[in-house]
Amino acid sequence: MSLNKVMLIGNVGKEPVIRYIEGGVCTASLTLATSTPGYRLPNGTEVPERTEWHNVLLWRRLAEVVERYVHKGDKLYIEGELRTRNWTDKKGQTHYITEVWAKEMEMLTPRSARETTTAPQPPQETKQEGNAVDSRQEELPF
Repeated sequence: MSLNKVMLIGNVGKEPVIRYIEGGVCTASLTLATSTPGYRLPNGTEVPERTEWHNVLLWRRLAEVVERYVHKGDKLYIEGELRTRNWTDKKGQTHYITEVWAKEMEMLTPRSARETTTAPQPPQETKQEGNAVDSRQEELPF
């Protein structure tokens, strides 16, 4: 028995690339970034955060959903399998790439965050009589 299963939660690195192939089948490819937090070793050495980039391919209905709703920065859950393919360039050099062929996808970015084209600006601090005052205090009903 063998198992080839990948589960990822990460952020889309750039706008997905959508293609329609023979028979009108929709395909989508995207990059997904996953990160491991940094930490400090007992001897004081800092180990920095590590980011891995994954190439993800989606087909048919999943690709159509990506085309309509998924954008750079969105958080996704992807489940699928690893596949490696190769090709030979014009110089005769063979290249290999490992990809995640998605079988399931869940969008984790809240709908309200996806629909907002500009992020809300944080409240501005103002100086009054030498004291820094949060401008939200003026809006409080109590």
